[in-house]
Amino acid sequence: MNFLIINGPNLNLLGTREKSIYGEISFETYFEQLQVLYSKIRLEYYQSNIEGELINEIHRVGFSYDGIVLNAGAYTHTSLALADAISAVNIPVVEVHISNVHKRELVRHSTMIGKACLGTISGFGMDSYRLGIEGLLNFCDKR
Repeated sequence: MNFLIINGPNLNLLGTREKSIYGEISFETYFEQLQVLYSKIRLEYYQSNIEGELINEIHRVGFSYDGIVLNAGAYTHTSLALADAISAVNIPVVEVHISNVHKRELVRHSTMIGKACLGTISGFGMDSYRLGIEGLLNFCDKR
């Protein structure tokens, strides 16, 4: 199995930005833990602050990998282009969020990409990524 985790804008600052919301661990450190936990699958990570680069990455893996775990950051709420990219590929995508977006500003309560995704996980801190991987594994096992 080949899964890709994609992080969008500002998530390169995990561990240093708004620690009360996002925690104190960097994504790189957490990703190393995921690689140990899921040593039997190929797990990769990509991050960009640029919408077009995120779309290009979805296109790059969308016909050859087994799934994507996507934290689109603020693009979740604004990007029809990301939703179209997800719809255009033939692998499942799970939308994840570290914080519970429904406890935050009203604008964060809606998702432009959610309809194109297999499911959405929100509010479990960094563990949202692990839950996203588990969801993909479960979905892929049933296919």
